[in-house]
Amino acid sequence: MNGSRRLSCAIAAILSGSGAGLAHAADAGAAVGSTADSGADMIQEITVTAQRRVENMQDVPISIQALTSETLTQLNVETFEDFVKYLPNVTSASTGPGQGAVYMRGLSTTLPGVQGSGGIGSFPNVAIYLDDQSGALPGRNLDVYAADLERIEVLEGPQGTLFGSGAEAGVLRYITNKPKIDVTEGNVDSAYEVTAHGDPSARVTAVLNLPVIADTLAVRGVIYSDSQGGYIDNVPGTFSRQDTDIGIHYANYPVGCTPNSISTGVFYGNCKVPPGSQSVNNFNLAQNNFNPVTYTGFRLSGLLKINEDWNALLTQSYQNMRSQGVFYEMPQASGSIVQPLPDLSVQTYEPAYDNDRFENTALTINGKIGVLKVVYTGGYLVRHIQQQNDYTAYARGVYADYYQCIPGAAATTTTPATVGKCYSPNGYWQDKETNDHDSQELRVSTPDEWRLRGIFGAFWEEYVIHENIDWFYKSVPPCTATSNVDCLTDVGPGVGAQVNNPNIRPDNESYFDDIIRTYRQQALFGSADFDIIPKVLTVTAGTRYYRINATEVGFSASSFGCFEDGPPPCTGNQPPPYGTEPAGDDFSNNETRENLNRVYSGFRSRVNLSWHVMPDVLVYYTWSQGFRPGGFNRGTTTRTPPGANYTYAEPELYQPDTLTNNEFGWKTQWFDHRLEWNAAIYQEDWKNTQIELFEPCCFGNLSFVTNGPNYRVRGTEQQVVVRVTHGLTVTGGMALNWSSLVSAPPLYGTNGQPITSIVNPFGAPGSPLAQSPPFEGNLRARYEFSFNEYNSFLQAGVTKQAHSYSSTSSIPAPDEPGYRYYEPGFWTFDASAGIARDKWNAQLYGQNLTDTRADLYENANQFVDAKTVNRPRTVGVRFGYKF
Repeated sequence: MNGSRRLSCAIAAILSGSGAGLAHAADAGAAVGSTADSGADMIQEITVTAQRRVENMQDVPISIQALTSETLTQLNVETFEDFVKYLPNVTSASTGPGQGAVYMRGLSTTLPGVQGSGGIGSFPNVAIYLDDQSGALPGRNLDVYAADLERIEVLEGPQGTLFGSGAEAGVLRYITNKPKIDVTEGNVDSAYEVTAHGDPSARVTAVLNLPVIADTLAVRGVIYSDSQGGYIDNVPGTFSRQDTDIGIHYANYPVGCTPNSISTGVFYGNCKVPPGSQSVNNFNLAQNNFNPVTYTGFRLSGLLKINEDWNALLTQSYQNMRSQGVFYEMPQASGSIVQPLPDLSVQTYEPAYDNDRFENTALTINGKIGVLKVVYTGGYLVRHIQQQNDYTAYARGVYADYYQCIPGAAATTTTPATVGKCYSPNGYWQDKETNDHDSQELRVSTPDEWRLRGIFGAFWEEYVIHENIDWFYKSVPPCTATSNVDCLTDVGPGVGAQVNNPNIRPDNESYFDDIIRTYRQQALFGSADFDIIPKVLTVTAGTRYYRINATEVGFSASSFGCFEDGPPPCTGNQPPPYGTEPAGDDFSNNETRENLNRVYSGFRSRVNLSWHVMPDVLVYYTWSQGFRPGGFNRGTTTRTPPGANYTYAEPELYQPDTLTNNEFGWKTQWFDHRLEWNAAIYQEDWKNTQIELFEPCCFGNLSFVTNGPNYRVRGTEQQVVVRVTHGLTVTGGMALNWSSLVSAPPLYGTNGQPITSIVNPFGAPGSPLAQSPPFEGNLRARYEFSFNEYNSFLQAGVTKQAHSYSSTSSIPAPDEPGYRYYEPGFWTFDASAGIARDKWNAQLYGQNLTDTRADLYENANQFVDAKTVNRPRTVGVRFGYKF
């Protein structure tokens, strides 16, 4: 095969990973068709392991998208943000690298905030795997750098039978390249990029595969470093209190502010900022392009061939992601004057950073016992996160001024009148999180050619999350033994319950969570296929029995105690607005969480019927179930918001939710494998959905998770690859989804009666799910040709995502800039061109060429209107060498 034909094969492979989510290539070996040319123009067979066995993707009766290594290279994919845009029906709600959740088919409610999510947040409903090791973590996707990957697989729909509790809505799998016995090979790849409105970026990756013992042992290693320039500006500003701040009543200026109803939006009458109150500026932090991020890491694996039937693979992975600043823009300034900010700008007052590091050790043993294939996989993943973010805008919320202002008091017969004062409004939070994930799985399968064949296995895991998050926004002076001015007590130690940090917190700390959360799971699973008509009609049935033991210990505490007014000791118990928060919303009863325990068990199953109408035409029907475990909230504190006619108790725990999928699909190839058309039509019913609520207006100032609403998604996916001519391939894909709230129970007060004053806390009937655009699609064309002695290509593509909403909740939140945001639809355009000769290759590429500012996720989790946006227009050059 000449060089031009080899490039033609590679081009087909690259095109397959476009927005249609397919990965294809012409066969790089012998021709498949009747002539050499027809063979080069055919779409190559792609093998996947979606059903825990190696299969042609066209024969797997579930909806799969796959990006091969060639695809990832040609699309310049390095991180999760780079490839998710090429996957119709996959979305994300993220505030930065590794700081979000992944959704499939629009199955999302909301993401109230990454801070504290490890201890109290719901587990994601999409599982993320690095080979056979799960990397799920509430609120934080595992952002594996795409270096030396064999492929990325996306399995849509419930995968609970073979992948367990994390795969409720689907699975995203990073499959790494394995060592090759008796092959010495390697490559070096580098790139340099310039980003509009931002700093340049540079990266380098090196791979080496080396035989150590002939026909017995080989090692493979990859090392990478990627420095991505920032593009968000932190503009100068001054944060000053305003009379309209919701919590300014705590200063009681002028004396006699009268409390009203928070739920009506009328908070306190005639309250103003006391004279002499402090402001804060960010002049020492103002900086252009203050959000750079770096990825550094390596992966080393060794493959030992024991004999013809047995081998062992040991892999060690390490990655360190370090980012500065934030990855969203703020339309409005957060300081003293509400005014528009420039494009790609924020106004923050405390340093922000995120250090996210993981190590993973994995062992896989493959072998045969008689005719049975045996696979053991074991993995131990440890992830360390240290993050800080600005929280100054929280000073405009309901309760922050309790920690920042001292109240004025009217004159008495013995004391003169006093004027309140507000201290510094600045605030921030620090989150330290460690995740230990140990898993073991043993699978046994029969020969694939048997008419009745099956796979059976046992699974065990221990999953532990250590989280300590501290909020720092208390600026009222601390109480001491000689205090003779207003002060506020420090947050103290838990009585034997603090599990990560047993120390008394600093003077400026106002609240913390200190939690260890553990899940231990045992499971047995099996799946069997029976050929009713060999190679034509097959029925598949599988089930999984699971038993999950969830435990939690820890402590939540605040510096809420009492004000001292005059000489010590502090007596407390003064009426509002002096020493307590509003009646019924007092969380001075710090929650001690010891020995919480819950067991979840049951079966989740799958049934499938697939029919090869013709050798290249497969139609199938699938019924499948998915699930995720429940968990615990901070406590069961009862709360009566000011002016409310109800008292609400947060649930101590929340139950598992379930997803049931009914799907009809087809996978077809036509015209001598020059046209491929795959599609699916589905209905997914999401019941007893876990949903996290943070509504200070109605439930108090702590987020919590509860169950209740039922949602439904009806949709279709279409994926097409066309080899138009010998040098031209067109790939397209799209997804249509109609999601809606089907039913939702009311929330009940402590008296057992429905709370009628809170309307639609889970969304209005018929309203769509969050991050669920009704349309996603893209189209890509690639043309390859020979020029002198060079193999060349031109490629252009477009992606489209329709509008969506940031949250399902429709409760007004008057103390926040907004909670349920409308996120407009957008288009993006990419293009690239390249040449290759012998072992060298080079390309020029442009991404987001129209410099579109896509609103990927809008939220008020930091009490500002924050829009996570895509990277601005980026143009780069890339060079590679293979040997």
